[in-house]
Amino acid sequence: MKLIEAVKNQDFEAVRRLLDVNPELINQADERGFTPLLYATYMGNEELVNYLMKFNPNLNAQDISGNTALMGVSFKGNLKMAELLLKKGADVNLTNKKGATAIIYAVSYNQPDMVKLLMSHGADISIKDQDGLSARDHARNLGFKEIEGLVSQG
Repeated sequence: MKLIEAVKNQDFEAVRRLLDVNPELINQADERGFTPLLYATYMGNEELVNYLMKFNPNLNAQDISGNTALMGVSFKGNLKMAELLLKKGADVNLTNKKGATAIIYAVSYNQPDMVKLLMSHGADISIKDQDGLSARDHARNLGFKEIEGLVSQG
């Protein structure tokens, strides 16, 4: 079994066996550019993410669209995982192929607590996506008043 398949199946024992034998597998990506960490964070599997962190995965690995683990947890509002990624050194201002950042995702999916967390870790609200829109622009356009207030203060 491949590591990515084991992660996707949330087969913790298989993940453990595979990484114990070959820890370099931690950053191996599939055809979509997903690494084990990307899958584990997208699935919200905290136990698996914590285990994978022991192998020093690339926290800023990007899939073929340029999305990172932090972007994935940002639009879902998973504060615990976002905090873990940020504390371990994930780049809060990395952009994907559309120019979006984690904070643009948090704003676009109406995640005010995530916006606060990302801002407290230095998220740049002035970065514009490929459409020329910043986090503030997205908040205003979507009518998310609470978030618009947050990003206006930043």
